[in-house]
Amino acid sequence: MTLPVGNRQTRSNESDRVRAFTLIELLLVMALLLLVFGVSLPSLKGFFRGRNLDSEARRFLSLTRYGQSRAVSEGVPMVLWIDTRRGAYGLQQQAGYTDGDSNAVRFTVSEEMRVEVQMPAVTMPTSPLSQTMPGVGNATMIRFTPDGFIGESSPDRILFRQGQDGAIGIVESTNRLKYEMQANDSLNARR
Repeated sequence: MTLPVGNRQTRSNESDRVRAFTLIELLLVMALLLLVFGVSLPSLKGFFRGRNLDSEARRFLSLTRYGQSRAVSEGVPMVLWIDTRRGAYGLQQQAGYTDGDSNAVRFTVSEEMRVEVQMPAVTMPTSPLSQTMPGVGNATMIRFTPDGFIGESSPDRILFRQGQDGAIGIVESTNRLKYEMQANDSLNARR
């Protein structure tokens, strides 16, 4: 007679089965996940829409700082043009100083977003607020001078809007040396 070796005890047929989820349990969990996802989708949609608006405003603000530093480092006036009809903006050297600008950039906002420009209350009669830019047409401009200042005829405020409620403003700082983002509460107060 041989005896079993080791400390393995004999199990009954019932305990040899592997425990697992049934198909009904898996379907129930999937249905609950779909329900939770369906309820949270509208709020996630608003979250991503707001992120797109914030991202576009930050990209524009970064472009103003890049244009200002490029004007100072290259010693040539830089122009940040804004085409509100086409929903585009870009940065390039002011025409007439060099033959061409190999570092010129152009951005287009998404279809559900729009750009609005608010001009200064007092404008200089000798410097037009919008000029014809090569390859762009008639566009509003922010001019950065080689000494680091913003041109006097540059817009006071640029608004990025998405839908009826969402708006982010890019405004000139109080010392007129740079542009900065403005909170939604401040935008509603200044209207």
